[in-house]
Amino acid sequence: MEKHITTPITQKITKDLRSGDYVYITGEMYVARDAAHKRMIEALDRKEELPIDIKDSTIYYMGPSPARDGRPIGSAGPTTATRMDKYAPRLLDLGEKAMIGKGKRSKEVIDAVIRNKAVYFAAVGGAGALLSKCIKSSEVICYDDLGAEAIRKIYVEDFPVIVVIDSEGNNLYETSIKEFKKI
Repeated sequence: MEKHITTPITQKITKDLRSGDYVYITGEMYVARDAAHKRMIEALDRKEELPIDIKDSTIYYMGPSPARDGRPIGSAGPTTATRMDKYAPRLLDLGEKAMIGKGKRSKEVIDAVIRNKAVYFAAVGGAGALLSKCIKSSEVICYDDLGAEAIRKIYVEDFPVIVVIDSEGNNLYETSIKEFKKI
Protein backbone atom coordinates (compact mmCIF):
# COMPACT_ATOMS: atom_id res chain seq x y z
CA MET A 1 0.00 0.00 0.00
CA GLU A 2 1.20 3.55 -0.73
CA LYS A 3 0.96 6.18 1.99
CA HIS A 4 1.95 9.83 2.35
CA ILE A 5 2.86 11.00 5.84
CA THR A 6 4.15 14.18 7.45
CA THR A 7 6.61 14.52 10.31
CA PRO A 8 6.64 14.46 13.24
CA ILE A 9 5.89 10.77 13.08
CA THR A 10 3.77 9.96 16.11
CA GLN A 11 2.35 6.72 17.47
CA LYS A 12 -0.93 7.63 15.77
CA ILE A 13 0.92 7.46 12.44
CA THR A 14 3.03 4.37 13.19
CA LYS A 15 0.02 2.28 14.22
CA ASP A 16 -1.36 2.61 10.67
CA LEU A 17 1.88 1.63 8.91
CA ARG A 18 2.40 -1.99 7.89
CA SER A 19 5.49 -3.88 6.89
CA GLY A 20 5.77 -3.63 3.10
CA ASP A 21 3.99 -0.27 2.78
CA TYR A 22 5.52 2.24 0.39
CA VAL A 23 5.67 5.55 2.24
CA TYR A 24 6.48 9.09 1.13
CA ILE A 25 7.62 11.35 3.98
CA THR A 26 7.37 15.14 3.99
CA GLY A 27 8.74 17.29 6.80
CA GLU A 28 11.76 17.66 9.05
CA MET A 29 13.98 14.80 10.10
CA TYR A 30 17.48 14.40 11.48
CA VAL A 31 20.50 12.84 9.84
CA ALA A 32 22.94 10.96 12.07
CA ARG A 33 25.34 8.06 11.70
CA ASP A 34 27.34 5.97 14.16
CA ALA A 35 29.78 8.64 15.40
CA ALA A 36 26.90 11.03 16.18
CA HIS A 37 24.88 8.25 17.83
CA LYS A 38 27.87 7.38 20.00
CA ARG A 39 28.17 11.01 21.12
CA MET A 40 24.47 11.22 21.94
CA ILE A 41 24.66 8.11 24.11
CA GLU A 42 27.80 9.43 25.84
CA ALA A 43 25.92 12.69 26.55
CA LEU A 44 23.04 10.71 28.06
CA ASP A 45 25.51 8.72 30.18
CA ARG A 46 26.82 12.05 31.54
CA LYS A 47 23.18 13.04 32.30
CA GLU A 48 23.29 15.79 29.66
CA GLU A 49 20.42 16.72 27.38
CA LEU A 50 20.50 15.54 23.79
CA PRO A 51 21.34 18.18 21.17
CA ILE A 52 18.11 17.31 19.29
CA ASP A 53 14.49 16.88 20.30
CA ILE A 54 14.18 13.10 20.21
CA LYS A 55 10.41 12.91 20.90
CA ASP A 56 8.54 11.70 17.81
CA SER A 57 11.68 12.25 15.75
CA THR A 58 12.86 10.49 12.62
CA ILE A 59 16.56 9.80 12.21
CA TYR A 60 17.93 9.01 8.77
CA TYR A 61 21.17 7.00 8.88
CA MET A 62 23.11 8.86 6.22
CA GLY A 63 26.31 10.82 5.71
CA PRO A 64 25.94 13.09 2.68
CA SER A 65 28.56 13.93 0.13
CA PRO A 66 29.34 17.65 -0.35
CA ALA A 67 26.57 19.69 -1.92
CA ARG A 68 26.96 20.82 -5.51
CA ASP A 69 26.27 24.43 -6.47
CA GLY A 70 22.64 25.34 -5.90
CA ARG A 71 21.79 22.15 -3.96
CA PRO A 72 21.27 21.85 -0.19
CA ILE A 73 23.03 18.49 0.01
CA GLY A 74 25.06 16.04 -2.05
CA SER A 75 24.35 12.38 -2.61
CA ALA A 76 22.21 11.18 0.31
CA GLY A 77 21.96 7.39 0.31
CA PRO A 78 21.28 5.35 3.45
CA THR A 79 24.00 3.68 5.47
CA THR A 80 23.84 0.21 7.03
CA ALA A 81 21.51 0.38 10.02
CA THR A 82 23.16 -2.38 12.08
CA ARG A 83 25.94 0.06 12.95
CA MET A 84 23.38 1.99 15.05
CA ASP A 85 21.91 -1.13 16.71
CA LYS A 86 23.80 -0.67 19.99
CA TYR A 87 22.43 2.89 20.31
CA ALA A 88 18.93 2.70 18.80
CA PRO A 89 17.02 0.99 21.65
CA ARG A 90 17.92 3.74 24.11
CA LEU A 91 16.87 6.50 21.70
CA LEU A 92 13.63 4.68 20.91
CA ASP A 93 12.93 4.39 24.64
CA LEU A 94 13.37 8.19 24.87
CA GLY A 95 10.74 8.82 22.19
CA GLU A 96 12.31 8.43 18.75
CA LYS A 97 9.57 7.04 16.49
CA ALA A 98 11.22 6.31 13.16
CA MET A 99 14.57 5.26 11.74
CA ILE A 100 15.61 5.14 8.11
CA GLY A 101 18.53 3.04 6.91
CA LYS A 102 19.23 -0.11 4.99
CA GLY A 103 19.63 -3.71 6.07
CA LYS A 104 18.52 -5.90 8.94
CA ARG A 105 18.16 -4.91 12.60
CA SER A 106 19.04 -6.80 15.78
CA LYS A 107 16.51 -8.47 18.06
CA GLU A 108 17.13 -5.71 20.64
CA VAL A 109 16.17 -3.03 18.12
CA ILE A 110 13.10 -4.96 16.95
CA ASP A 111 12.01 -5.40 20.58
CA ALA A 112 12.45 -1.64 21.16
CA VAL A 113 10.46 -0.85 18.00
CA ILE A 114 7.58 -2.98 19.30
CA ARG A 115 7.85 -1.68 22.88
CA ASN A 116 7.76 1.94 21.71
CA LYS A 117 5.31 1.52 18.81
CA ALA A 118 7.98 2.87 16.44
CA VAL A 119 8.90 1.95 12.86
CA TYR A 120 11.99 1.10 10.83
CA PHE A 121 12.01 2.24 7.22
CA ALA A 122 14.46 1.29 4.48
CA ALA A 123 15.59 3.68 1.80
CA VAL A 124 17.03 2.29 -1.41
CA GLY A 125 20.79 1.84 -1.20
CA GLY A 126 22.68 3.07 -4.25
CA ALA A 127 20.07 5.73 -5.00
CA GLY A 128 21.72 8.58 -3.08
CA ALA A 129 21.69 11.05 -5.98
CA LEU A 130 17.99 10.43 -6.57
CA LEU A 131 17.12 10.60 -2.85
CA SER A 132 18.98 13.91 -2.51
CA LYS A 133 16.44 15.50 -4.89
CA CYS A 134 13.78 15.04 -2.17
CA ILE A 135 15.88 17.02 0.34
CA LYS A 136 14.95 20.70 0.13
CA SER A 137 17.10 22.06 2.98
CA SER A 138 19.92 20.89 5.22
CA GLU A 139 21.65 22.47 8.19
CA VAL A 140 24.22 21.15 10.63
CA ILE A 141 22.74 21.12 14.15
CA CYS A 142 25.71 19.84 16.14
CA TYR A 143 28.95 17.84 16.08
CA ASP A 144 30.24 19.85 13.12
CA ASP A 145 33.70 18.41 13.75
CA LEU A 146 32.39 15.04 12.53
CA GLY A 147 32.08 16.38 8.97
CA ALA A 148 29.70 14.17 6.99
CA GLU A 149 28.69 12.46 10.26
CA ALA A 150 27.53 15.68 11.95
CA ILE A 151 23.89 15.76 12.99
CA ARG A 152 21.85 17.63 10.42
CA LYS A 153 18.24 18.73 10.29
CA ILE A 154 16.82 18.25 6.82
CA TYR A 155 13.50 19.07 5.25
CA VAL A 156 12.24 16.49 2.78
CA GLU A 157 9.34 16.32 0.34
CA ASP A 158 7.91 12.95 -0.70
CA PHE A 159 11.00 11.09 0.52
CA PRO A 160 10.46 7.45 -0.57
CA VAL A 161 10.89 4.64 1.96
CA ILE A 162 9.51 1.16 2.62
CA VAL A 163 8.27 0.00 6.01
CA VAL A 164 10.54 -2.89 6.96
CA ILE A 165 9.61 -3.34 10.64
CA ASP A 166 6.25 -2.01 11.73
CA SER A 167 5.06 -1.14 15.24
CA GLU A 168 3.80 -4.70 15.76
CA GLY A 169 7.15 -6.25 14.83
CA ASN A 170 6.22 -7.53 11.39
CA ASN A 171 9.48 -7.69 9.46
CA LEU A 172 9.50 -7.43 5.67
CA TYR A 173 12.89 -9.15 5.45
CA GLU A 174 11.43 -12.24 7.12
CA THR A 175 7.99 -12.29 5.48
CA SER A 176 9.35 -11.73 1.97
CA ILE A 177 11.69 -14.73 2.34
CA LYS A 178 8.76 -16.90 3.42
CA GLU A 179 6.68 -15.66 0.48
CA PHE A 180 9.55 -16.30 -1.95
CA LYS A 181 9.96 -19.88 -0.69
CA LYS A 182 6.29 -20.55 -1.47
CA ILE A 183 6.87 -19.83 -5.15
